[in-house]
Amino acid sequence: MSDAELVALVCCDLGAIVRGRSVLASQLDEHLRAGIGWVPANHALTPLGPVAEPNPFGSTGDLRLLPDVDTRTAVSAEGEHGAMELLLCDIVELDGRPWQCCPRSFLREALGELERELGARVVASFEHEFQLLPSGGTGAKPSGAGQGAGQPAPPSGDQQAPALPFTLDAQRRVEPFPARVMGALVDAGIEPERFFAEYAADQFEIPVAPATGIASADRAVLLREVVREIARRQGLRASFTPLLDPQQAGNGVHIHLSLVDAGGRPLLHDAARPGRLSELGERFAAGILRHARALSALTAASPVSGARLQPHRWSAGAVCLAERNREALLRIPPVVELAGARPAGQLRLEYRGADASANPHLALGAIVRAGLEGLRAQLPAPPILDRDPAQLDAEQAARFGVGALPTTLAQALQALAEDDTARAWLAPLLYDAYVSVKRAEIDAAADAELQEVCRRYAAIY
Repeated sequence: MSDAELVALVCCDLGAIVRGRSVLASQLDEHLRAGIGWVPANHALTPLGPVAEPNPFGSTGDLRLLPDVDTRTAVSAEGEHGAMELLLCDIVELDGRPWQCCPRSFLREALGELERELGARVVASFEHEFQLLPSGGTGAKPSGAGQGAGQPAPPSGDQQAPALPFTLDAQRRVEPFPARVMGALVDAGIEPERFFAEYAADQFEIPVAPATGIASADRAVLLREVVREIARRQGLRASFTPLLDPQQAGNGVHIHLSLVDAGGRPLLHDAARPGRLSELGERFAAGILRHARALSALTAASPVSGARLQPHRWSAGAVCLAERNREALLRIPPVVELAGARPAGQLRLEYRGADASANPHLALGAIVRAGLEGLRAQLPAPPILDRDPAQLDAEQAARFGVGALPTTLAQALQALAEDDTARAWLAPLLYDAYVSVKRAEIDAAADAELQEVCRRYAAIY
């Protein structure tokens, strides 16, 4: 970059919005040491724009955004499009101490507890689903927007029929976006693994390689910004909204995580146990399920999120552990043994109840703390659901928590308030700020139809 170009120093806030300030590239070195000014009340900004009221910060106080050089990410200039460069920051006090409401510090503390108590580290990855929408009427135009999933409308006149789910045709219609975004993610060090069309209209998914600890959540933030940048350059808008259309499948963020010891040895695999899940893994999973309703307040954090987490929507219709079952909140993905692949390193848990309205650092930190609670309490192994929840009778459905997740953000916040253990994961100031922001979102959506609220959040995320 030239010295005249800008570098953004950013943080991901409580509403999962990336905010920050930019500095001249020529002055970056001094900001790597001393950071840049920030204000506590910025953490009370809602995704809708205004500051939540009441908020616990008021108008007083000063902080610093302290960049983490390991997160430096760039998308090169191209034609009339300038380069985008950014660094994720910790939010710290003026003397460098972690601020109690910093999401990266929240995750770092959770990871520290796990390592101190178990000698274990988290290896995780975030799978993002998103939709490509027209922006300003330029560039490639996605097809099928507004059509129900699996219900393509016939062409009328010169109208192009919507692309079918999972097809090569759906991917080719948005060229050259797939190759360009994958190349940009590779250049940024985010390690994308695949690009493919998904189930809903104009919906795509990009899984990335797992990373250790805080780097996995950092990648989730950075991926979204790189995807948005490449879409913008093609005259499109990439929306990670949890639900674009109530009649379609929504956009989830599937959080895959495994535990390893200090030497990198997998801790979740035991070939002799059900699902090949070790006793440690069973108890970790049991903790997540015990606190599932409270977790939803932090992982499915928008007024439209609950509408996605319903039975028969391929999201998380049952609060249970399952093997290869996409209706479960916690899934044990398949272990592949082709070409001599080793099962132990593949065994992981997939948390399917998150979306892009959740701050990735808060979401992963809360999941880790929930799992740790299961280990502390030595919870028994949860039963593994082995069939479609639709096949269960009423008693079985209750046992596996079918439809047990909160259906509204208000219910999720109430569950968090009533779960003393989960509430204590957040410092009091962080809890108050988070609830204030979320209640402001609830109030703003109170008088609108779900379709209209989905439209608003499609524009935000």
